[in-house]
Amino acid sequence: MKFVAPCLLGLEGIAANELRHLEIENVTAENGRVLFEGGFDTMARANICSRYAQRVLILLGEFEARDFETLFEGVKALPWSDFIGEKDAFPVKGSCVSSELSSVPACQKIVKKAVVESLRARYHTEWFEESGGVRQIQFLLLKNRVSVMLDTSGEPLNKRGWRAQSNDAPIRETLAAAMVELSRVRENHIVVDPFCGSGTILIEAALKAMRIMPGVNRSFAFESWEQIPAEIAESERERARAGERRDVSFFAYGYDIDENALSVARHNAQIAGVADKIVFKKRDIADFSEDYDACTVITNPPYGERMLDVKEARALYQTMGKVFLRKPRHSYTVISPDEAFESFFGRLADKKRKLYNGMLKCNVYMYFK
Repeated sequence: MKFVAPCLLGLEGIAANELRHLEIENVTAENGRVLFEGGFDTMARANICSRYAQRVLILLGEFEARDFETLFEGVKALPWSDFIGEKDAFPVKGSCVSSELSSVPACQKIVKKAVVESLRARYHTEWFEESGGVRQIQFLLLKNRVSVMLDTSGEPLNKRGWRAQSNDAPIRETLAAAMVELSRVRENHIVVDPFCGSGTILIEAALKAMRIMPGVNRSFAFESWEQIPAEIAESERERARAGERRDVSFFAYGYDIDENALSVARHNAQIAGVADKIVFKKRDIADFSEDYDACTVITNPPYGERMLDVKEARALYQTMGKVFLRKPRHSYTVISPDEAFESFFGRLADKKRKLYNGMLKCNVYMYFK
């Protein structure tokens, strides 16, 4: 089968390399998504182990469609009964971008009608009660090319299952994991976040250092599909757990001025199973200091579009530039949407990478020299 793993813009290369590392075949990165091939075991592995993908979708088919008749016939021809039973629910959602068929509601109706017609021919019934398990159908119309997919994940993959609570503007787990990867965090690192909020970056760093797969303790939509043997997911979970390393020397420190956020962070770390690897304390950025031989700072400071006005955010950047000292074996990774960040921080980044936090364009600024 062919699969699609949508991801945040800018994470395609990282997500593709991860899937290759998981021994998944025929991986190809495209804008906003990664394609790959395999069986149900591959699908389960990608769901359980991907830190950067938003979902894992079965790619049922792709074809050109400039009118509703072509869309209808193309969708109808796909093998729907291989995955949808007579009583299963099959809602439809999708998007249209730069296509002659531009109305999402109209396309939804056509796709739904085509699937119904296909299933009628298979089950010889006029009415589908849709009272059973959910098979979420998704479509993408991009420049008149239709991709028709079936969601195997259910809840988005950034929902790891450990974030019971969050602060006002949490960073998405997949983006936090990408910052950890870009910072090259390993099992012997000390990682610090001086604006830790609900602890997302540090928890993702601990999970990576300990090789704990992000989806190993959550469930997925495909696990309720009778077409997929239950032992497939369990086998892949056992495979993932066999690679965990609980004895690593990794340690992390999270600081914030909000005591409520720190309480949430401690709770989240406890649920994630990494509370013994992270210490959270109340501390202002102006008091930031560390005395380690090596240290990796990764942070998502508050900024104008999130919690502070731009003037306050830039004052924080100036403070960060003063307290983030140049030292051997020390690195700093900061994400911000402010194009003037380097100016207020006080020096140019050694490396800069564009990423999107949802629809908000940001830069990840990396200092390591």
